Amino acid sequence: MSEEQLVADLVVQRLRAWGVHRLFGYSGDGINGFMGALRRAGGDPRLVQARHEENAALMAVGHAKYTGGVGVVTSTQGPGAVHLLNGLYDAKLDHVPVVAIVGQQATTVMGAEYMQEIDLQGLFKDVAAQFVQTVLSAQQAPMVLDRAFRTALATRSPCVVILPHDVQQEPLADPLPQEHGVLVTASEWRRPHVVPTQADLQEAADVLNAGRRVALLVGQGVREAQGQVRAVAERLGAGVTTSLLGKPWFDESLPYSCGVMGHLGTTASAWLMEQCDTLLIVGSNDPWTEFYPTPGQARGVQVDLDGRHLGNRYPIEVGLTGDAAETLDALLPLLDPTHGSSWREDVEASVRRWHELAQERASLPADPLNPELVVRSLSARLPADCQVSVDVGSVTYWYARHLRLPPGVQAHLSSTLATMGSGVTYGIAAKLASPDRPLVALVGDGAMQMVGIAELITVSRLWQEWSDPRFVVLVLHNGELAEVTWEQREMEGDPRFEDSQLLPDFPYAGYAELLGLQGIRVDSPGGLEAAWDAALGASRPVVVEAVVDPDVPLLPPFPAGEQKLESFRRGLRQEPDGGEHALHLLDEQVRQEARLREDS
Repeated sequence: MSEEQLVADLVVQRLRAWGVHRLFGYSGDGINGFMGALRRAGGDPRLVQARHEENAALMAVGHAKYTGGVGVVTSTQGPGAVHLLNGLYDAKLDHVPVVAIVGQQATTVMGAEYMQEIDLQGLFKDVAAQFVQTVLSAQQAPMVLDRAFRTALATRSPCVVILPHDVQQEPLADPLPQEHGVLVTASEWRRPHVVPTQADLQEAADVLNAGRRVALLVGQGVREAQGQVRAVAERLGAGVTTSLLGKPWFDESLPYSCGVMGHLGTTASAWLMEQCDTLLIVGSNDPWTEFYPTPGQARGVQVDLDGRHLGNRYPIEVGLTGDAAETLDALLPLLDPTHGSSWREDVEASVRRWHELAQERASLPADPLNPELVVRSLSARLPADCQVSVDVGSVTYWYARHLRLPPGVQAHLSSTLATMGSGVTYGIAAKLASPDRPLVALVGDGAMQMVGIAELITVSRLWQEWSDPRFVVLVLHNGELAEVTWEQREMEGDPRFEDSQLLPDFPYAGYAELLGLQGIRVDSPGGLEAAWDAALGASRPVVVEAVVDPDVPLLPPFPAGEQKLESFRRGLRQEPDGGEHALHLLDEQVRQEARLREDS
């Protein structure tokens, strides 16, 4: 015999069935029915209230990245729905599963230009291109929810369920009747087993075996294939570079690990891409194509679970659609071992030169602090069970180049959309998923003013629930939007535009104290070690405000960086002081690069 429940309660049940025990959001009258169901659910799933819907969506993306599951966000209609877009685009461009449950005005007023009425299907049709659907009847609700979760998982993308207010309050029979026009669905999805054919594997092996200078470019798709990547690299005597998203998934302490590639990457990665004659891309769709080998220079093989990515960044010869771990396991026996390769020796020498250069860069005196030194000094102190979140800006460069992650330490950021705001929001999601692990968020002052200051309020509300209270936010306080300033110089040859670039002064450490957190301000190299030690040993969340020099250059790795020098200098010379201090630091970095290339 069937029993009746409200659609809103059915939503809660379906969330549990899909393994969702936490969602992020901000309430409004369009989802009051759903809020009531969450209240009746007694905390399972738990709603985490952010300070803004955009931030809640970023938290959902962070949850998906750290846990490997589906992130869920909810908002009301109208402005609440609009605010979700940035976070949902972050999920779309970085290929992670997120489901948004969005309220809507009652179906009886749709089309009346009613208060907060927006065509939500039109609003979300691009960001949720794989699945966006409005629930128009109670019996439709289970099917739409199940399809949203299945599609998000199968396509690794954001999906949107729109729930009009009156539909949330409709009664629903449980179980549904078996009749025409009613679909009875299941909350079920399992990851498929995807491996290329033997013939395709052999063709790929033939290309790789013919190479004499093999390079691997690996991305987030090797999350479950780190051992296989290492085995293939050692079999082929290859060097390995990673995309920004791939950085946490390959051990950078290995002597042939060249670090991150691209504009914000290392000189070792640039050298590897410049010198290789064969390229194996695994689980990466990195957009920095000008830093790939020149087309025609290297033969290419690519492995990706999403066949749409094959050949999307480089003119490969063999594309293998498959799971990275299983495909590399199948490929490895077909690869010829390389013995005594001078190429591997050259790769390792390039890596050593890069480490020397990175140390020199971080040691370059700046006013008052070199931001490279601030991030680099964290590496030796990063707890082995830590999690790291990173924001977008100049801090991303220093993270990519200087922070060495212990094996097993995840680090995530908004990579492809590159939206500011991921540092503190992702960090909150990571900490809620693993409250027994310390968290370090690396944030610039631009992102801190845009999002982080508000979400520290959320941290102050939650932290006493965490078994390990360590939540350390590093704020690089340089008083400007430094990455964009350097882009203005590099890309346009323009000087700093102070109206757009300079930021209001703000006491980040003092603000933390107002919230009941701990604040530490450091403005000299001599205080760095003590600041990190105090922050990582604290009994409550800490904001480390490091006052750093905005004039430390964001120089791309050579040879691409060398091609940008005249543009940098042209912009700097137009600045009020002739860019004297920044020009001095730029010239010092150029001299360091020149010595590096002479030694090679």
